[in-house]
Amino acid sequence: MKKFLAVAGNIGAGKTSLTEFLCNQYGFEPVYEPFQTNPYLDDFYKDMKAWSFHSQLYFLTHKFRLHLELNSSNGTMVMDRTIYEDAEIFATNLYRGRFMSKRDHQTYMELYTSMQSALQPPDLLIYLRCDTRAIRARIRQRGRPSEQAIKASYLRRLNDLYEDWIARYTLSPVLVWESGSRDYLTHLVDRVEFQRAVERFL
Repeated sequence: MKKFLAVAGNIGAGKTSLTEFLCNQYGFEPVYEPFQTNPYLDDFYKDMKAWSFHSQLYFLTHKFRLHLELNSSNGTMVMDRTIYEDAEIFATNLYRGRFMSKRDHQTYMELYTSMQSALQPPDLLIYLRCDTRAIRARIRQRGRPSEQAIKASYLRRLNDLYEDWIARYTLSPVLVWESGSRDYLTHLVDRVEFQRAVERFL
């Protein structure tokens, strides 16, 4: 039966690795975040205040299109980061940090609210909880140039927003996985437990 699974979590929490694992293990189809195609991203990391609205609007627009395409799919899809995170976590963090103006944030949120009403929520949201130290280690390891200057304080603020959002999230069932301390890829016991948890929803 057709399902829609969503993988949520902070930068470096392991979303892409989990998406690949689920697709390889169960034959699902992946839907990846349009990270590499964002033409504003390098400028954003150099000057967040000048480019935050542009960068977030790009992500929101492309994520909305990806969500809509799920409706026409015949198979089970796994999405690497949701549209909800773009608004509830990243845009909110930029606004609270005064990197996005009140006017821009209001325009952004009005658009997001309109988009959200047209979307099918996931059948299961998998939230990858990961501490800041583990996130920073993974960012260094994967070596994306635009991410290397991200401060620990920024990642901690994102983590706080994620915890607040996941506590309020009611659109679908949620599976929380402690990705900073548990490894389904290399640890057999963790893998068995993770797969059992996911398969209950399938």
